[in-house]
Amino acid sequence: MYMTIVFKVSDLLKEKMVAYYQDKRKEKTPPYALFQAMDADTMITLYESGKAMFQGKCADMDAKMWAEMERNLTGKRVNLSEAYDRNEKIKDTRRTLYGLTTIGSDEVGTGDFFGPIVVTACYVPKEQVPYLDQLGVRDSKTITDKKIIEIAPTLMKEVSHVTFILRNEEYNRYQSMGYNMNKIKAILHNKVLVAMKKKHPSYDRIVVDQFVFPRKYFEHISQSREKVKDIMFLTKAESVCASVAAASCISRYIFLKEMKSLGDHLGFPLLKGAGEDVDRLAAKIVTVYGEEKLPEIAKMNFKNADKYFDFL
Repeated sequence: MYMTIVFKVSDLLKEKMVAYYQDKRKEKTPPYALFQAMDADTMITLYESGKAMFQGKCADMDAKMWAEMERNLTGKRVNLSEAYDRNEKIKDTRRTLYGLTTIGSDEVGTGDFFGPIVVTACYVPKEQVPYLDQLGVRDSKTITDKKIIEIAPTLMKEVSHVTFILRNEEYNRYQSMGYNMNKIKAILHNKVLVAMKKKHPSYDRIVVDQFVFPRKYFEHISQSREKVKDIMFLTKAESVCASVAAASCISRYIFLKEMKSLGDHLGFPLLKGAGEDVDRLAAKIVTVYGEEKLPEIAKMNFKNADKYFDFL
């Protein structure tokens, strides 16, 4: 089995590795690497940061040798079971979740000055996972808007889901009460998960794309009347869990529809994101409709709410 193992080495061990692989180095060195060497079936790359990466069928044996030397030199113990490269961990997690029935949630709109925040929870039985793969369902940030508009209506018919839209006036009210973005997101995720769990009480896992430490997440929802607690928090969950990927796509589709509706009302399309082009558009909206219009369509705690003055 091909393996990739990464762990950080001490300066003392780094010197020994440089000397040991002196005659086995490859001519080309990757960016920020001290060297890259080939030893039998294992590729070894040592980075300036001190991270050592072992790749190949025998990567575990070579990594074990250097981990043992690290222990002898410095007393530091390297847990090789925790040293697998993140890409390998993602593959392992995806393989595990692929055969499970999951409920997953994801949100869209938290980085956009204009438009609402849309949070969706989806229920995906294990039998439905291959179909979603075939449909091309994955993290919505990696799919074009055109593709989202193409697949989302089918997805919404086939996948059981619950969506909540937090429009700007309510978002701004939350902000005025001192709620930060992570607290708002936690409350919304909990809301859709509670509703979905009532619809589908039988499942193997509930998965949430981790945006805050679990302890803080549960602190944020401590005042909620109903809480979902049996959550598996994963970073980049939309890349390993079908229900989170589906929730990401559906949220994105609804967000795009909401943005179009707001644009139609204004008479010109709204822009996503929070860059300088958004500042210019905010200035145009204020010029045409007055400052009182912004809280209806924008998140007023964003810096854009001050920057647009430069373009008036």
